[in-house]
Amino acid sequence: MRVRFAPSPTGYLHVGGARTALFNWLLARNDGGVFILRIEDTDISRSTEEAIEAIIEDMRWLGLEWDEGPETDGDHWPYRQTGRAALYLKAAHRLLDEGKAYRCFCLPEELAERRERAVAEGRSPMYDRRCRDIPVDEARRMEREGRPFALRFKVPEGETVVGDLIRGEITFLNTEIEDFVLLRNDATPTYNLAVVVDDLDMQVSHVVRGDDHLSNTPKQILLYHALDAEEPAFAHLPMIVGEDGKPLSKRHGDVAVGRFREMGFLPEARINFLALLGWSLDDSTTIMDRETLIAGFSIERVSSKPAVWDDDKLLWMNAQYIMSLSDERLVQA
Repeated sequence: MRVRFAPSPTGYLHVGGARTALFNWLLARNDGGVFILRIEDTDISRSTEEAIEAIIEDMRWLGLEWDEGPETDGDHWPYRQTGRAALYLKAAHRLLDEGKAYRCFCLPEELAERRERAVAEGRSPMYDRRCRDIPVDEARRMEREGRPFALRFKVPEGETVVGDLIRGEITFLNTEIEDFVLLRNDATPTYNLAVVVDDLDMQVSHVVRGDDHLSNTPKQILLYHALDAEEPAFAHLPMIVGEDGKPLSKRHGDVAVGRFREMGFLPEARINFLALLGWSLDDSTTIMDRETLIAGFSIERVSSKPAVWDDDKLLWMNAQYIMSLSDERLVQA
């Protein structure tokens, strides 16, 4: 088993991201597999070195050491997307040469205007595929003339089935998937292209991530098939919500891992608490050390229902861990 945690360094490590990292780490340790940390920093305008350093620091504080990634050895270097552009361009141009992608010369302002018009008229704001049938020779001529273009994937007819390890089979009609962009008009890759190319290159066997990515999964499966590759196993973790049932955010209090470290929470308590957000060992066990978590963790016991954040439970759990420490260990903490 080869799994990865792939955060975008546009801010702090959110507790939801930490839960995703933990579940991947537990799967790898339970299976004797490989846990990869990959920094997805293609959003150059928002990604920062400070955020990368903070993510690495928070991961290490939690004890989620990676087998491949920044500051470690590995056969798939670099583990930052900004150093992997050549791989993305190669895959995109292969799809173009094989007729599975096409040049789109529509300008951003034209696309925005069409979307607004479609919404106003009660139609889908999906791309209308007007550049899809431009003859190849004509598209090449327009390119030579210096016309800017993006590269779009040519979504085939039919349907795409996501075999989710938590939710079961989910079917998407391809008519509801737009011809999505692979390369922007400045030749930078979009998320869906970069993540598929990286997961293929790094031989990722299981993609375990939040269910906010579920809508991206059929697009990525289509890309795997277009590249003549088999997709990994997918598992989409349930959302973490506050007691009001809304997605966990700053309005519920602290959601940055670093803040809990500053407030004196123990990493052992944080790990135990995060593990129980959507997963359980059985119907009664609450306090578990890392060895118990590793030995007992399985995707089969992850719930598809939203996990509810409980500050009182976290405080209680942290107190249990503090009381179990020796005086010397408590001073160090």
